[in-house]
Amino acid sequence: MLSRRSIVRTILGLIISAAAIWILVNSVNVPRALDVLYRAEPGWIALMLGPVFLDVAARAARWQTLLQPIKGIAYRRVLGYTYLGYLANNILPARLGELVRSHALGEREGVSRPTVLGTVVVERIVDTVIVVALAASAVLLLGISGVLSAAVALGAGFVGVLIVGLAVATVSDRLPGARRIGRIAASYPRVLEPARRLREGLSVASRPATVGRALALSALAWTASIATFVAGGQAVGIEMSPIQAALLASGVALATIVPSAPGYVGTFELTAVNIARTVGADPDAAFAMALLVHAMILAVTSVGGLIAVLRLGVGPGAGRPGVRPGQQPR
Repeated sequence: MLSRRSIVRTILGLIISAAAIWILVNSVNVPRALDVLYRAEPGWIALMLGPVFLDVAARAARWQTLLQPIKGIAYRRVLGYTYLGYLANNILPARLGELVRSHALGEREGVSRPTVLGTVVVERIVDTVIVVALAASAVLLLGISGVLSAAVALGAGFVGVLIVGLAVATVSDRLPGARRIGRIAASYPRVLEPARRLREGLSVASRPATVGRALALSALAWTASIATFVAGGQAVGIEMSPIQAALLASGVALATIVPSAPGYVGTFELTAVNIARTVGADPDAAFAMALLVHAMILAVTSVGGLIAVLRLGVGPGAGRPGVRPGQQPR
């Protein structure tokens, strides 16, 4: 059952997505955009598949890298849980996919769920660092100013806050007053134990080699995402440089922070159209490109997620192959 906060976020997301769709319908020529989409080059559409698969594969490898210090889990299984999270994000509100994949992996592999969630938090911070770095580099190289550059600057500040918060969380037991806080917290074991296990997951950020590999895999994932936008643009007659595509991919990613309907419907397209317009693309063709790229991502991740559900046996009453008899995930 959704919490009150999740319900509020869901309603807000639906309102924002509806507003984004209304703005799009009133700012582009929808029939012309659909005509452009209908005439899209099949060859370029087919070429989009490779980068989308590579993107997800690199993200699964990144998560496996962050999980490794806690428990070694086969890549194909981590890939399945990654697709499961994408599927949940496509159909559930409030980005519940992150919780779904954390719960599923913890439940099926015999790992503490708060610990798994801690690795997901580190993963999201690593990903945001790369996204903001891409956006900032693109803004500087393209000489863009105004609202877009201000948004990137705000994102950079947000990343700084996340990094500081993560650093504090990983060394919290060594901070002044930690023992006193620990004694007080000991009175609340139901809170203390999950918090301790969450910090176990967050502590993977204290391993330079692990974080370095995660950053490299994030860079690979975003290179694939950029290639997806380049191919999508070519399919509808928009020729973008890699730097322009990097701005588009990173801008759309940053927009997912804003609450929206499941699958980021509306907000994805509106952000893509506005950024493409900034770099000189025709708005109708940009809308067609956004629809094409978004549809490709949703199709691949949804089909992959459904396959993962079947292969992992996720669901009520399913067995837990990663859990020894008598062992329960914590």
